[in-house]
Amino acid sequence: MNTPSPFMTVFSYALPLLLSLGVLYGIRLMSHVKTAARGNRISALCMLLAIIYVFVRTDLAGSLVYIILGLAAGTLLSVWMTIKVKMIQMPQMVGMLNGLGGLASALAAILTLFSGQIQSPFSLLTSALALAVGAVTFSGSMVAAGKLQGLLPQKPKVYPGHKAVTMLILIAMVVCIAALPAAFGDRAWLTVLISVLGLLFGYFFAIRVGGADMPITISLLNSTSGVAAGIAGMALGDILLVSVGGIVGASGLLLTQIMCRSMNRSLGAVLFGKAAAPAPAKPEPVPPAAEESAAEPTPAQEPQKADPAEWLQEAGSVIIIPGYGMALSQAQEQVKTLSDRLEAKGARVRFAIHPVAGRMPGHMNVLLAEVDVPYDKLYEMDDINPDFAQTDLAIVIGANDVVNPAANTAEGTPIYGMPVLDAEKAKRLIICNFDTKPGYAGVPNPLYNGAPNIHLMLGDAKESLEKLLSNL
Repeated sequence: MNTPSPFMTVFSYALPLLLSLGVLYGIRLMSHVKTAARGNRISALCMLLAIIYVFVRTDLAGSLVYIILGLAAGTLLSVWMTIKVKMIQMPQMVGMLNGLGGLASALAAILTLFSGQIQSPFSLLTSALALAVGAVTFSGSMVAAGKLQGLLPQKPKVYPGHKAVTMLILIAMVVCIAALPAAFGDRAWLTVLISVLGLLFGYFFAIRVGGADMPITISLLNSTSGVAAGIAGMALGDILLVSVGGIVGASGLLLTQIMCRSMNRSLGAVLFGKAAAPAPAKPEPVPPAAEESAAEPTPAQEPQKADPAEWLQEAGSVIIIPGYGMALSQAQEQVKTLSDRLEAKGARVRFAIHPVAGRMPGHMNVLLAEVDVPYDKLYEMDDINPDFAQTDLAIVIGANDVVNPAANTAEGTPIYGMPVLDAEKAKRLIICNFDTKPGYAGVPNPLYNGAPNIHLMLGDAKESLEKLLSNL
């Protein structure tokens, strides 16, 4: 057995460190809209170099052909997905990729457990942990992606004794993980049991998610995919996998905490709390249009005296609030055109981005960047909320829960206590939503009651925007 030279020993530690720092730097750049694209490229380049490094350092005798075929198939599939997947489908794509990352870590753990080599208790324990976290990530992410794609019910699904069953599964999984290193003889049955329990826990956790909790779920599963990879790296003794997995896990967890604070929610409530609660006993009155079919929107509740053309012409300051309805109708191009025309007549236009608008963190930023909306026009909720009271006109494009003032009063509902955009404080408000039904969280929105300074434009957001553009 050849002893590696001191140079190679230092190199084997220095290069993973540099690559990890590169990934970390890229993630840091991705936290700001102006540098996000550059950060993404830097992180991608570091991961490519990491793959090359693994090829160089590893003895691939007998398996190189299969690895190359796998890489080729994955590359072709990713190119196909890049072409076929629409921007509106990006949240479920992110969810699916999180799940595949968890599955890869689970498979690595299984192969380690069945390698046939004598393993230390630490290696067995970390393999079991990687298997459990990877299985949870895979099933939870697949359920989240299925909900976002509409393959599964998008509303929360709660089984009898749901919380108790989830806790029992978690306890059983922890016991099996702890027992695996001490198990005598064949550990196959414990491995299978950990896998099944992990898959069940991921399913029970994700199936009850609904409303505004979906962005938190996506970011949390992104974190667990990194955690699974980092633990798998411990089992394999791979410092590069440990460091990169740890970075992904930590960044995902930080994002999850930020999202929880933005929604005034605890992570424990998301993991084990109640699903969407019913609306309050005495909800704000909902116009008749809310009870009609979503396929037959009606403008019956629009204030008769409202003149959106006059409002647009008179507005000197405008705040546009995009939401999931904009993504659903693919109306971002019309939103950009509206912004340009308003600015051409001298109005100041800004975009208010709620942290959980859409179905994943940064969903609205991605859609607006697609049509080249300047980064410096995108404002976070805390920065722009104080300005609504001095704003001539706010325009809501397919947003509901994130502008619902019931979040301040409707106790017992999924959005109660969640900070929202103060759109109702604007001097005038135009709402372009499909209908007046409650949003994803299921809470009626009092803004649909037809106040004199609110103009409802019901129907497809793209068509509503075309009507507004015809007035400019």
